Amino acid sequence: MLRYTVLRLGIFAGSFLALWGLVYVGVLPRGLGDSNLLWVLVLSIVVSAPLSFVLLRGQRDDMSAEIVEKVDRAKGRLAENRSCEDAS
Repeated sequence: MLRYTVLRLGIFAGSFLALWGLVYVGVLPRGLGDSNLLWVLVLSIVVSAPLSFVLLRGQRDDMSAEIVEKVDRAKGRLAENRSCEDAS
């Protein structure tokens, strides 16, 4: 889960830097007044969300498989504990 979070933050940071460069060069419009940083942050969130969804699909699938395994083991232990209590 930590790896997924770090990769997602990396995609956001890369998007932020790329968009900041495009705004600095003048390809993208600047924000109104002093809102330039806020504009780039919002735009970075909008751009990085679909990129993360597509690029980190494998990581997300692996993470969900690990969670399912842990939940199944916990359910098995709970069922085992219940059966031991019933036998007593």
